[in-house]
Amino acid sequence: MRATAVRRTALAASAAALTLLATACGGASDADGKDGKKDDKAAAAGSSSAPETPAKTLSADEVEKAALAQGDVEGTKITKAGAADEVPADGVKVDKKECLPVAHAMYGVAQEGSAASAKRKVIDEPKTDGKKKSLEDLAEGDAEDAFKDAFNLTSTFVALHSYEGTAGADTFSALKKAAADCAGGFTATVAGTPTKVASVAEEKVTGGDESAAWTVTSEDGGDKAPFKLVALRKGSSVATFFAFNLAAAGDAGVKFEVPAEVVAAQDKKLG
Repeated sequence: MRATAVRRTALAASAAALTLLATACGGASDADGKDGKKDDKAAAAGSSSAPETPAKTLSADEVEKAALAQGDVEGTKITKAGAADEVPADGVKVDKKECLPVAHAMYGVAQEGSAASAKRKVIDEPKTDGKKKSLEDLAEGDAEDAFKDAFNLTSTFVALHSYEGTAGADTFSALKKAAADCAGGFTATVAGTPTKVASVAEEKVTGGDESAAWTVTSEDGGDKAPFKLVALRKGSSVATFFAFNLAAAGDAGVKFEVPAEVVAAQDKKLG
């Protein structure tokens, strides 16, 4: 592939992936978070995991303090989510009611019983070897590698919610049940734009009192892109992580892992 072709491919991949990212990496605002109603049957089915004595509910100040900050995850840039990242809970629609907890987790929507929320964006810093070369100066193979490296960055949307009583444990259990029920996929619509989820496949992750992870594969016009969804419960708080890697979206050969370091850092800050 010539350097000019690499540039054209990069621009095309960027446009397609950023469209997906704009749809997938929104979070509900704190004011709207409590509108994310949970299916009563799903809550009942998951209530068995709730602790006998509910943990302390973190206040808004405590949630903000426990949320990730710059320096908590090496090699990343961490910022607070802004207005452009906000999606109201009632703006998330699904074609299968049982899949709503998964869609809400993808968009960082707090569920019924939430008390406070904080949201962050964690983006990998580009890795450099200190040598700068233009694409024209690179050999064909080196140009392709440089292209892949430039886009091999993971962006993770983190939503941390504190809950009252057993609502946190119930929320986590409802999400696990929904992910299993919706393994074959569903369609989520946000602001009138539908996103087809082709599959939800379980992954491995550790941390917190409970944790679970999945690869959520979206499909658009035959093109598929993998996302990583993680849920971590610690006490009465639940954090969700929705991660995307630009290179993995354009090349199935690019290895894209669950953002374990981000999850571990959040776990640590929750104490």
